[in-house]
Amino acid sequence: MKHFSKSILFAIACMLISLSVHAQMSDEQVVKYVKEAYASGKGEQEIGSELLSRGVTRAQMERIKQRYEASKGSTEQMVTGDANMERRTRSSLPSSFDDPNAGFMNGFSVLLEDSVAPKDTVPPTMTIFGHNVFSNRALTFEPNENMATPANYRLGPGDEVIIDVWGANETTIRQEITPEGNIMVSQIGPIYLSGMTIEDASRKIRQMLSSKYAGISGDESQISVTLGQIRSIQVNVMGEVAVPGTYRLSSFSTVFHALYRAGGISEIGSLRNISLIRGGKKIDEIDVYNYILQGKTSDDTRLQEGDVIIVPPYDMLVDIRGNVKRPMFYEMKKDESLAALLNYAGGFAGDAYSKEVRLIRRTGSEKQIYSITEKQYASWHLADGDSVTVGAILDRYANRVEIRGAVYRPGMYELGGGLTTVKELIKRAEGLTGDAFTGRAILTREREDLTHEVLAVDLAGLLNGTTPDIPLRREDVLVIPSIHELQAQGAFTINGEVTRPGVYPYAENTTLEDLIVQAGGLLDGASTVRVDISRRLKDPKSLEATTRLSETFTFSLKDGFVVDGTPGFVLYPYDMVEVRRSPGYQEQRRVNIGGEVVFAGGYTLQQKNERLSDLVKRAGGLTPSAYVRGGRLIRQMNEEEIAQRDAAIAMARMSAGSDSVSLAKLNVSDTYVVGIELDKALAHPGSNYDIVLREGDRLYIPGQISTVKISGEVQFPNTVAYIAGKGVSHYIDQAGGYSRLAKKTRAYIVYMNGTVSRVKRLRNAKIEPGCQIIVPSKKERRPISLAEVLSIGTSAASLGTMAATLYNIFK
Repeated sequence: MKHFSKSILFAIACMLISLSVHAQMSDEQVVKYVKEAYASGKGEQEIGSELLSRGVTRAQMERIKQRYEASKGSTEQMVTGDANMERRTRSSLPSSFDDPNAGFMNGFSVLLEDSVAPKDTVPPTMTIFGHNVFSNRALTFEPNENMATPANYRLGPGDEVIIDVWGANETTIRQEITPEGNIMVSQIGPIYLSGMTIEDASRKIRQMLSSKYAGISGDESQISVTLGQIRSIQVNVMGEVAVPGTYRLSSFSTVFHALYRAGGISEIGSLRNISLIRGGKKIDEIDVYNYILQGKTSDDTRLQEGDVIIVPPYDMLVDIRGNVKRPMFYEMKKDESLAALLNYAGGFAGDAYSKEVRLIRRTGSEKQIYSITEKQYASWHLADGDSVTVGAILDRYANRVEIRGAVYRPGMYELGGGLTTVKELIKRAEGLTGDAFTGRAILTREREDLTHEVLAVDLAGLLNGTTPDIPLRREDVLVIPSIHELQAQGAFTINGEVTRPGVYPYAENTTLEDLIVQAGGLLDGASTVRVDISRRLKDPKSLEATTRLSETFTFSLKDGFVVDGTPGFVLYPYDMVEVRRSPGYQEQRRVNIGGEVVFAGGYTLQQKNERLSDLVKRAGGLTPSAYVRGGRLIRQMNEEEIAQRDAAIAMARMSAGSDSVSLAKLNVSDTYVVGIELDKALAHPGSNYDIVLREGDRLYIPGQISTVKISGEVQFPNTVAYIAGKGVSHYIDQAGGYSRLAKKTRAYIVYMNGTVSRVKRLRNAKIEPGCQIIVPSKKERRPISLAEVLSIGTSAASLGTMAATLYNIFK
């Protein structure tokens, strides 16, 4: 049978040689690669992954499979031929097809699914325990062909026997057992080994070789018989498997590997009663649960040539759900009980109610429900279709009591033993804290109907023995309040010139000095003659409204102590303290002057109203090369200006729509240029031209400049030499004149000192050195198309007709 499988391969290979495939591997190369991979012992998953990595597609693999199946019908007649035909066919094959695993096409469908579309991606209709063992792509049960030959392995046709002789005589004989069961040894003849174990074969070979090598019968020569290339066997897997059929496997293969090659057990297949038929007799019954649950491999019987594996439908399938560790469907034998099912499911979960389970059984006409107690688990026998549900324990405590509030160890405690009363519960919680309110405690109790009642407890009387102790019940909760919980504890607030202004917790007898110390003390700018405290008005007995909102106290301090007011003034809850800033405290304010002055650099303002002329004077005056008209003032934005700018940007972003992204990318500076006329400011100190400085100002006075810049909508934006007396038109001409889109009436001039002047008339515009003439652009007009002209004409005619109609109506 093996040789006809090789002939099938040869026919497929010859047929595919002529097929031109536009892929990284041709069909012939795929067939050759799979042959070699099977011969080297690689698994189907590994072969499929390597084919995909080499560029083989699913379509190509399916095409090879279809061509094999198309040729299968014609080659089956060859398989049913006589033995002589097998030998002739084998002798006609080239040596490259002499491969014990050449029948790989039998499992090509499984290989295709493994490597391209594994069945694991298809969700099963129900999860049956154990069925994924033979469909798991990581668990193939492939035999290890590199291990020592098992003691119970029986030789057969196709096995290669290696005979090593050493000592007085040395030789090595390698022979393959023929289909007749013999090996041929020179000068001895055929030796029949088929069906023997290695031990039996060694004994027989030693006996046969002793006639040729005299030293073998004694101790002069030694002989060793080992197994070389192993044969392949053909087995049948029938019944409820994914792909039933005939499979060619390694002679080391077991029942589990054959089931894996057949695609695993189907949804109605049995894992508990798998039969192994050999020679027409049932030699073993396999229970896969023994392997899964107990790790027993005794049922994983090694296969032989012609073995038949039959997977029948299951006898009983039972569902268990609820609070077990492994809820799913389980296959049960007829004599197994509910206790066995619970064992298969891993036992009860931690929150399971184990004293009773519920079972639903289908009787043929209707359903019945059974409540099975713990004593019946071992004796209750299950039926096919039974559904077992394990419930959960109640979400409540049978012996819990709780204590909260002013005790040293609040929490839950066990009721019983030495803890049965309220007094014993307080003792177990290590007693009351110092702030416990003993006048009244609250005991919350659960009634039988699950409603709650509240009991008042005279805690002081209970502890001193004047009030009888109260017995506790399950789920009682004792709450002991603190004296601080019975009154409002308002926090203090301190603001102003302290290190850490903020809110501080209330504490009795806290004075003003204490709060200032908690806030880190006074800052340098703090006023010691004005510290204000505002207090809430509280009169719980008042019957009339008042117009007053608060009560205010004012204090003077010295070295952190009150000197003007009530010394040691005690604060009340919710008091607010405001430490004022001293009016005589001023931080330095810095300005900067640069450019053409004698002493450029930073200066500290001496007066609040210091002006431009004062700063220039303090800098030593101007240098001879200073261009006074070009002096400009750069000012730092204060907090108010920054807030106004951000608000304007936010409004622009809201109204910009799709342009909001562009606005977000704007790099807005925190400085701006103030337009000044420094020459007039220096000529008239103290005038309106002489601007008052503020912190962060930077005055820059450039040197003499003799250029004028022209930009915007001109033919060639340019920078040219300044010529006194020349007007705007001269400089526009120097830039090539206006461009086609120039908006001449909107041109303007930006001077070096930051001022801007609009060009109303070309002749009257004043040009200074260093200024910039900017010509804006106007929108480009699009000519009206013919269709638009016709549309306008039609609209005009319609309006004319409407006007005439209205005129006639009103006339």
